[in-house]
Amino acid sequence: MTPGSQSLLDVSGLSRVLDTRTLWQDVRFGVRAGESVALTGPSGSGKSLLLRAMSALDPLESGEVRLLGRTPGEWGVPGFRARVMLVPQRPVLYGGTVLEGLRAPFGLKVHAGRAFREEEATSLLAALSRDVSFLTLGTDSLSGGEAQVFALLRALLLSPSVLLLDEVTSALDPDAARAAETLLLGWVAAGPDRALVWVSHSPEQRARVAGRELNLRAWQAHA
Repeated sequence: MTPGSQSLLDVSGLSRVLDTRTLWQDVRFGVRAGESVALTGPSGSGKSLLLRAMSALDPLESGEVRLLGRTPGEWGVPGFRARVMLVPQRPVLYGGTVLEGLRAPFGLKVHAGRAFREEEATSLLAALSRDVSFLTLGTDSLSGGEAQVFALLRALLLSPSVLLLDEVTSALDPDAARAAETLLLGWVAAGPDRALVWVSHSPEQRARVAGRELNLRAWQAHA
């Protein structure tokens, strides 16, 4: 998909202070529908914290984030988080089987009207070179890489508008990581109002998946 001309997600005036250190200030950028963008910066620069702010998981110290021109308050915070979804490096697992974990969010009010489709889950698994037996595994026994596969599956099944990806293939072997990249890029190309924002420490991965990079150094405070 060729990125659209208008922003899907807009970030304006965000700042973050950790203890007494300003990590970044007056962060401003837009992400257009169809884009895949990499967020870069030195270790400790607050990339993960910026993703959390963008997904309304952390309160904003300043500025605002808008999806299609509307703030989290205007969407309703749960509704905004369902549309701008963070996939963390180490997902939270609640026990039960993978199938139960994938099905569970569809019982929440924010996802009312959506139905879990097991055949869609198995199709996504196949794209990740996993067979249907993965669905029977207990989430409390998943390896780090398997947990990342689970988190990606859950996010894609819930069909948000924007996926914020925080080192989501770091525990996968190279072939599995490439399969995940292909799946995610196919996902963003298949919908009219979808975008990806990646945090990855791998320059090679960023070159494969991102059309442009945004470096937090541009918004770091200077003495």
